[in-house]
Amino acid sequence: MEARVKVASCHAIKGSLIEETYRVFRGWDDTVSKTENLKRARQENTIGAKSAAWAQNVSWAVSRRFDPAGRDHPLVELAKAGCEQEIWKPILLYHMTRDEFLVRDFLVHWLYPQFIAGTYRLRAEDVLPYLHNLSKTKDIEWSGHWTESTTKRVASGLLKLGVDFGLLSGVQSREFVSYHLPEQSFIYLLHAMMEREANARRIIDAEDWRMYLMDASDVERELLRLHQFRKLHYEAAGSLAQLKLPATSAADYAKELC
Repeated sequence: MEARVKVASCHAIKGSLIEETYRVFRGWDDTVSKTENLKRARQENTIGAKSAAWAQNVSWAVSRRFDPAGRDHPLVELAKAGCEQEIWKPILLYHMTRDEFLVRDFLVHWLYPQFIAGTYRLRAEDVLPYLHNLSKTKDIEWSGHWTESTTKRVASGLLKLGVDFGLLSGVQSREFVSYHLPEQSFIYLLHAMMEREANARRIIDAEDWRMYLMDASDVERELLRLHQFRKLHYEAAGSLAQLKLPATSAADYAKELC
């Protein structure tokens, strides 16, 4: 029997915490534990928090979302090396959504279809039917009791995440912006996806690209451009595709970016 997916409201409500996470990882010490790193970040306020309570919230979120000593270590290396945040943010989103079902599902199965449909303005109330329908899905386990107020805060928080990651703009009503995934971020994501899926065609067709408002044709167009400039090797013939990347892993490519 497949494990049920747990959905909590706290991640969407707390927000993306992009700047705060970047600051925490910028000062990360690989020689000590995650607990010690987060404790020092709170005590020295490298987070830039305005209160001890907010520093604690950030620390909790980073601890829950990431494994800095393991699969999320490239985020740490990139932050420590001073990687530009416009490059780092899309990579952060990919790492963050590997375990955060709600954020990923919202971006892939709700926001992207709105983009394709040409929706002009988005408000929190537009997200409510999506959340209500999701609550009826049998394979999802809801963490805690969601009041209507909680659901509205989650809806607003999800749209705010879209703004934080550069997909949307606006305050009360949100609008899609002309988003372009940076080249370095795109190549990193290819490495990360190839670690779990060796088939190039499946990588091109992966739903993950929808988080960046891209479809398979957008991905293939970018692959052809990068192949032309010899930044990777890509060949396609019908349904067959061959992809060779510049590094052996996402971690190795992150070191090259550093």
